[in-house]
Amino acid sequence: MWFPVQVSHVLPGWVVNLAQIVHSQEALLAAGFILTFHFFNSHFRLEKFPLDTVMFSGRITEAEMRHERARQYERLAAEGRLEELEVRDDWNNWKYVFNTFGMTALIIGLVLVTGIFIGLAKQWFNW
Repeated sequence: MWFPVQVSHVLPGWVVNLAQIVHSQEALLAAGFILTFHFFNSHFRLEKFPLDTVMFSGRITEAEMRHERARQYERLAAEGRLEELEVRDDWNNWKYVFNTFGMTALIIGLVLVTGIFIGLAKQWFNW
């Protein structure tokens, strides 16, 4: 793919065409694979379904901190820094706006992943 002219001096020209087809199929498959695993590991976990609001707020509850980041929690507790990091703000007022945005993005992502796999199936199985 980098040097098609030089490759065609050594190998027949159809090798470059084959490399183009394989490369494009591989890119679609890799994107679909990454998106699928991202959805299952980030959105479809029972404790985070339908989405984790930490990406919008930057805030995490103490219980989540203990469960998901136990070593960091223990270090902060040993240093006595937990109280200084505690935040009280108006996140609950913004929560609905960002949850709506997050759910919209999640639905769009699911539609795109579905489209990728349908497109691959159509090409592979001649639907």
